[in-house]
Amino acid sequence: MEGKVIAINKTASYEYFIKERFEAGIKLEGAEVKSLRLGKVNVNDSFCFVKGGEVFLKNASISFYQNAGKYNSSDEKRDRKLLLKKKEISYIEGKVSAKGYTLVLLKLYFKDALIKAEVALCVGKHTYDKKKIVKEKDILRKAEREIKEYKR
Repeated sequence: MEGKVIAINKTASYEYFIKERFEAGIKLEGAEVKSLRLGKVNVNDSFCFVKGGEVFLKNASISFYQNAGKYNSSDEKRDRKLLLKKKEISYIEGKVSAKGYTLVLLKLYFKDALIKAEVALCVGKHTYDKKKIVKEKDILRKAEREIKEYKR
């Protein structure tokens, strides 16, 4: 059960077909947690990779916390370790090494006092898939507008 959502990767559902979701913990420094509580994070360009039996989050930008002083992290976009079970990691590693699968961060959220990351195994969409989705959204939007005008 998830709590307050901190950040959502909006481009993930547009760029990929989401196949399987996993909940992971994330290893952070104290100042990063404070920045996340303030909502100073950008996860749109982020992705995950498996290295040495561990999963890492890359390109997630967590802004510096102003009051952290000299203990603040030196890099906003550093690689952060995701905490998953060994069984899940080996399963993900097998899927990612197979053709076409990518591990993508979907969102960061609070679960009680902990910060969790929702990651997903995804397959990339082709250009025609993306165009089809945009076309369907336009049709729905147009229909809703017509219904709204008809009710007036």
